[in-house]
Amino acid sequence: MINEEQDQQVTNYLVLHKLPLDILLEVKDHMISQVLDMQKNESLTFDDAFHQTQKLWEGEFKMTKYAVFFSEEIPVIVKKIVKTKYNSLLKKSLLLALISFAVNILFIFLADNQEVYTALFRIQNASFVLFTVGVWAFNYKIWKYVKQDFKYRGRLFYSMYQQNMGLLVVSMSLMAQVVSKEGIYPYLFFRAHDHSELLFVLATLILPFFIQVMVIFGLIIFFEHKKTLARMQNFIGVSAG
Repeated sequence: MINEEQDQQVTNYLVLHKLPLDILLEVKDHMISQVLDMQKNESLTFDDAFHQTQKLWEGEFKMTKYAVFFSEEIPVIVKKIVKTKYNSLLKKSLLLALISFAVNILFIFLADNQEVYTALFRIQNASFVLFTVGVWAFNYKIWKYVKQDFKYRGRLFYSMYQQNMGLLVVSMSLMAQVVSKEGIYPYLFFRAHDHSELLFVLATLILPFFIQVMVIFGLIIFFEHKKTLARMQNFIGVSAG
């Protein structure tokens, strides 16, 4: 086993590489395990084993860009983990948004008239805004852990999701604009067979769909961030309930 001072030495080393805290703790466990194995199998001191372990991880800590989700350069290992996780979450977001898209198409054919469809269109999209507002309000205890400028030791994001929390605000604002529209062009196209505004038909179908993807993705990463805080509760002393 390593002592408290050695444990802190590993932590300080990883803090220098600006890993989000959730990834830092995961990497720390792996590094300590490797150090202990080297001490046992190669009869090395802690300092020598830790130095060897650092060499093994050098490539993972090189800085790279992931402009889709991060404005600054991040370590290679962070990009690998985030890319895998975010791709999975994006697939879920697309699937859920496709279900909502199908519901919208169903509304077109179920609505008795244009006014009824407009009401259904607005209710459907307003539900995304209201649900998001409800999530924010219900989770007021962790608001500070959502801010981009609130960091562990003033240097690290608490999770790989924290930097993208602003997506919820942006997507909710865009969705509020969608709610203000009548959304009548798809109804006129499919029910009144008015094909004169095809561009507006496509825009009215596609833009809300992509904004819904953004809202859903933002909500999913919010809940992932919350779950991460809960897992680290003993370490950081936050209640994510």
